[in-house]
Amino acid sequence: MPTFTLTDTQVLELVRQLPQEQQIEVFKFLLSQNWANWVYLSRGSEEKVRKVASERNQDWDAMTEDEREEFIDEVLHEKD
Repeated sequence: MPTFTLTDTQVLELVRQLPQEQQIEVFKFLLSQNWANWVYLSRGSEEKVRKVASERNQDWDAMTEDEREEFIDEVLHEKD
């Protein structure tokens, strides 16, 4: 069986194309996973993102949810 390598963005786009019932199944699957590692990795992340925002003359706490998503997207897709 061939193996495909997809980016995170491609995976999300594929999930978005699924019918709602199948999206719910994907969601249930993700919820059933062991999130202990995610919790461990995410500790301190909020403080880190505040620092990055501050370094860019932005206030994380004053941002709306949409502004936060846009900020994170910009940081993740920066060119070196």
